Amino acid sequence: MTESARDPLVRFSDRAEDYAKYRPRYSHDVVEALRQACGLTAQHLIADVGCGTGLLAEIFLDNGNRVIGVEPNREMRLAGEQCMAGYANFSMVEGSAESTTLGDASVDFVVAAQAFHWFRPAETRAEFARILKPGGWAVLIWHSRDLQSTPFLRAYEDFLREYSNDYEQVARSYLASYDALQRFFAPNEVTLIQQRNQQHLDVDGLRGRLLSSSYVPKSGERHEAMMQALPQLFSSYADDGRVALEYDTKIYCGHLDR
Repeated sequence: MTESARDPLVRFSDRAEDYAKYRPRYSHDVVEALRQACGLTAQHLIADVGCGTGLLAEIFLDNGNRVIGVEPNREMRLAGEQCMAGYANFSMVEGSAESTTLGDASVDFVVAAQAFHWFRPAETRAEFARILKPGGWAVLIWHSRDLQSTPFLRAYEDFLREYSNDYEQVARSYLASYDALQRFFAPNEVTLIQQRNQQHLDVDGLRGRLLSSSYVPKSGERHEAMMQALPQLFSSYADDGRVALEYDTKIYCGHLDR
């Protein structure tokens, strides 16, 4: 894998289509949880940082919120603009977690889903605190596969470790520890809300979900071997033509002092 392909800024450039189509959606239960925990209303302005194809933005748009997507990757940004084209209350800007381009004290919520592990925490914290209005909320969300909950998920984990480029490295950074997130929000408290989510995929869906991951090869011998082995993995565990991916959805929310 080249150094440029390891760069978080570009490593999803050739995966935007699969990401938009095959990544798990966010439940509207996330909005309800933030309504109860943070007082979220439809009038709040939200910055979705690392917005990608708009998977998280969509549930806030459905809630009536105005959402500004912030995305550094051109291909993901274009995919997000296309996917969210039906929402008049959505806009996208080129920016990063460390430099969003948004104004001081301009948003009520800053959210990041499946992205914070790519950010530089100290610079991101300062930027989030800068763009949040007084009393605003920072919300960090992950879908984490429940790696050991079913025989299929255990087999899929082994499959990723066998064929991926840098899965171990990404997995370590991906699983932000509660202690690390406490430090990010300090001296304020962070609240953790946990939900469950599922994806039911046919063999084409599993292939697309796999290829949406930045750590799997998109070409070469390892890619070919992976694609040849995938149907056997699927057929070994499919029930009625589908396999299930089980997720823990973890929502971390809190205030950030400037």
